Amino acid sequence: MKLQIIRHSEHSSKLVVISALCAALTNTALAENMPLDMNADLVIDDRSNNDDTSNLGTKWQLVTDNVMGGLSQGRLTLDSYQGKMCLRMRGDVTTENNGGFVQIALPLSEEGVFDASAYSGVEIEVAGNNEVYNIHFRTGDLWFPWQSYRYSFNASSDWQKYRIPFSELEKYKTFHSFSQDQIKRIGLVAIGREFQADLCLSDIRFYHE
Repeated sequence: MKLQIIRHSEHSSKLVVISALCAALTNTALAENMPLDMNADLVIDDRSNNDDTSNLGTKWQLVTDNVMGGLSQGRLTLDSYQGKMCLRMRGDVTTENNGGFVQIALPLSEEGVFDASAYSGVEIEVAGNNEVYNIHFRTGDLWFPWQSYRYSFNASSDWQKYRIPFSELEKYKTFHSFSQDQIKRIGLVAIGREFQADLCLSDIRFYHE
């Protein structure tokens, strides 16, 4: 009986050593892969869905100044432009009746807010009618619908990619600094002047420097 106990103890010790070595090797592998995972872009929408659903599972929606009494008109369609599938926002922007915007907006999480603190900003691939558009971010810190964090870009007739660093967003009618761990919604917006909007989006993602 004593000999059997000793052998069992020796066997258990070997198992412990082997398990510890396996764990160490696994942790090393995870540590080596971690920078690659941490530096990977997170696709918000690459138009791989054939409807208004993003890769995050949330849905795009059209928002106009009608919600505030404005008179701008717009529409959101699924389209193809220069060989790329895209979301297309078209409309008539007017500043009449204190209006002035047409927007396609995407909530980032059904839970309320999205934590993008691991990323440097957002990259978009867009084409349009050579007009200037905005990208707007709303966070959990904002209470009023006119508040946002903004960045402007030009949408030429050819596809272009823009990287929009969080650090370069401009606060609009808020004293709160941008909280990238509290993002609620991203919007692409035709705003501020009277013009015909025509903007295509084929890809939007969070990126790392």
